Amino acid sequence: MPELPEVETVCRGLNQLTLGTSILGGDVLLTRTIGHPVSPRDFLEGVQGCAIASWQRRGKYLLAQLSQSPDSDAVHRGSLGVHLRMTGQLLWVQRAEPLQKHTRVRLFFEGDWELRFVDQRTFGQMWWVPPNIPTPSIITGLAKLGPEPFSPEFSVEYLTRKLHKRQKAIKTALLDQTIVAGVGNIYADESLFLSGIVPTKLCAELTRAEIERLHSQIIQVLQTAIGAGGTTFSNFLNVSGVNGNYAGVAWVYNRAGQPCRVCGTPLHRLKLTGRSSHFCPNCQS
Repeated sequence: MPELPEVETVCRGLNQLTLGTSILGGDVLLTRTIGHPVSPRDFLEGVQGCAIASWQRRGKYLLAQLSQSPDSDAVHRGSLGVHLRMTGQLLWVQRAEPLQKHTRVRLFFEGDWELRFVDQRTFGQMWWVPPNIPTPSIITGLAKLGPEPFSPEFSVEYLTRKLHKRQKAIKTALLDQTIVAGVGNIYADESLFLSGIVPTKLCAELTRAEIERLHSQIIQVLQTAIGAGGTTFSNFLNVSGVNGNYAGVAWVYNRAGQPCRVCGTPLHRLKLTGRSSHFCPNCQS
C-alpha cells in the first residue's frame, strides 16, 4: 500500500504537472471507485470545467483544490479527493496512450492530457466535495487522522502521551493512523530498526530515550524515502510512471533472511495483527 512518502511523491508530481489546467470531462469505468457523489455522472459534472488550483497531502489522502478558472482569485469549486489504498496509481499521460488494464477513472484535461486512476485491487476511491461543504464530512477518514509527522503537533511529548499506557506492540501502534498520519508497514519497520526497538515491544515498556529515538527516526526515514521517490515493491509508480527507489536502500523491510546491513545477522520476519514485520534480532531489543 502506498504510504506517506509515495503519496507525497505523487502530490509533488501533480503540483508540477497539473496546476492551472482545466478538467474538460472524463469517464468512470468502475462505478464503485467513486465515493461521492453516488452517481458517477454527478461526479463528472461536479469536476467538469474546474481548474486545479493546488494539490495537498493529508496522511495517505490526496486533495486537489478546484477553482472556476486558473486565476488565483477564481471562485472555489470544491475539492477532488483521492485515496490510492493498496494498488492505486495516478498517471498523467497523453489521452492517445493505450489504456492500462486496470484503469478505473479517466479525467480529461487541456492539451490532450489525461489523469488516469489505475487500481488493480479496486479498493481505491475518488471523491468530489462540493464547495461550502467541509471536506471531512464527505471524506470521513480525514477526521480520524492524527498529526502529520512533520508538523509541530507531532512532538516527543505528544508521542509519549499516546504510547506510555498502551498495552499493545509498538509496531501495531505505529500503524494506527489516529496516532500519526501516513506511517505504514514499510516505514514503521524501518523506523523501529533505526531506533533499536523490536516490533513486539509493548508501548508501555518504552523508555523516554527510546521514544525520543523513535520520534526522530520516523521523521528521518520518511524524509529519506521522499527523497528517493518512495518505494516500489509491486504496484507503486509516480505520476510519470516511474518506480520509487527506496527499496534498494531499505534496512529491513522485505529483507527477511538477508544479512543485517549493520551486524550481518540474518533478518527475521513475523506476523503482528496480520501484517509482516521485519527486524534484526541482534540490533533491536
